Amino acid sequence: MENKVEITVTVNGTEYRRSVEPRMLLIDFLRHELGLTGTHVGCEHGVCGSCTIVFDGEAVRSCLLFAAQADGHEIMTVEGLGTPDNLHPLQEAFREKHALQCGFCTPGFLMSLTPFLAEHPNPDREEIREAVSGNLCRCTGYENIVDAVELAAEKMRKG
Repeated sequence: MENKVEITVTVNGTEYRRSVEPRMLLIDFLRHELGLTGTHVGCEHGVCGSCTIVFDGEAVRSCLLFAAQADGHEIMTVEGLGTPDNLHPLQEAFREKHALQCGFCTPGFLMSLTPFLAEHPNPDREEIREAVSGNLCRCTGYENIVDAVELAAEKMRKG
């Protein structure tokens, strides 16, 4: 029988205390222990970006961290970004600019871009391309995503 580790983590503003196996991945904790299935499992090697979350204000791959490493930290998943009735400007812009097709990669893009836009409120297209370069999409061709990020930055600057 494996020893469990006690962790306390704040996810989308709610504090959770759980006992987890030391080798449980953070993505599995979010999806299976907390039921937050918006964070997607893609490559499981940190390459595709589908599992990106905001961890203490930084975009990170949740498939590369153990849940035990999140002890005492603050996490935001796509579920904490907005609601169906009150979308985040980035979500609105993705919808308005048709920046998604199948939608599998979308949560990872949104969570990668949230801290990016906080640090770069007026990005140019090249900066946006660099920011999304760590997220793979097999459907869109990325141009609509870049357009959406430009629109989101504009919306966020206007308040």
